[in-house]
Amino acid sequence: MMSCTNPGYTSFFLISLLVYLANAGNFNQDVDITWGNGRGNIANNGQLLSLSMDKSSGSGFQSKNQYLYGRFDVQLKLVQGNSAGTVTTFYLSSQGSTHDEIDFEFLGNLSGDPYTLHTNVYAQGKGDREMQFKLWFDPTKDFHTYSVVWNPSRVILYADGTPLREFKNKESIGVPFLKSQQMRVYGSLWDAEDWATRGGQVKTDWSQAPFTASYRNFNADGCTSSDVNTCSKANSTWMYEQLDSTAQQRMQWAQKNYMIYNYCTDVRRFPQGLPPECNSN
Repeated sequence: MMSCTNPGYTSFFLISLLVYLANAGNFNQDVDITWGNGRGNIANNGQLLSLSMDKSSGSGFQSKNQYLYGRFDVQLKLVQGNSAGTVTTFYLSSQGSTHDEIDFEFLGNLSGDPYTLHTNVYAQGKGDREMQFKLWFDPTKDFHTYSVVWNPSRVILYADGTPLREFKNKESIGVPFLKSQQMRVYGSLWDAEDWATRGGQVKTDWSQAPFTASYRNFNADGCTSSDVNTCSKANSTWMYEQLDSTAQQRMQWAQKNYMIYNYCTDVRRFPQGLPPECNSN
């Protein structure tokens, strides 16, 4: 098993994190709380956003801007204690039946049991690309950084600078890719007791409400033009970002030790054959 601490990789991540924190935005300027009837709140001069949920409703926000490619980061502290039935999200999505979407969904659990991080990628309305993880840290004790890099060649999802998964552009073998639809950034906290925890066997304990998740250091560095050609020529580091050998090793470490479900190995689910991107380098 690869060591959890790689000095070179850690130094690179810390430098990147400091740059990202220096450029972090302001929730008052960057997002709108779109639902929850007062259950979403922005505090600390726009530096902290909290979402809460009770039996009546959850809450959520969306970015004011739409983006076509970019890097999107947030620090998130999840619901503590018995969070069974709750889902906390950070994701990008367009609209419509052929929408694109990139998901971080954190599925709550009973006190003492780890969260499940559910990830998915939709391209032109086609999803079913789930990968799930049990994280190597407690996401309820402190804030941790979750990031999406999206460019014409790939989508990469990170947790605290460690790449969890990479979805490459495989249009050459007929796999749709996210390349023409602008997406907003969303966050939400909602009740999904019918499926979120142990397949719905464990329900939400409403005596623990209200449930609260906190977001800070939101950064959306992306192309806001609706013109594909303009955004494809953006001269930003995220436009050319890819995983070098060290990052590839780090992703393999995360997947080997912390991934609990991979659609690319679920032959029972795909009896006619695994999706084509699963069989392609």
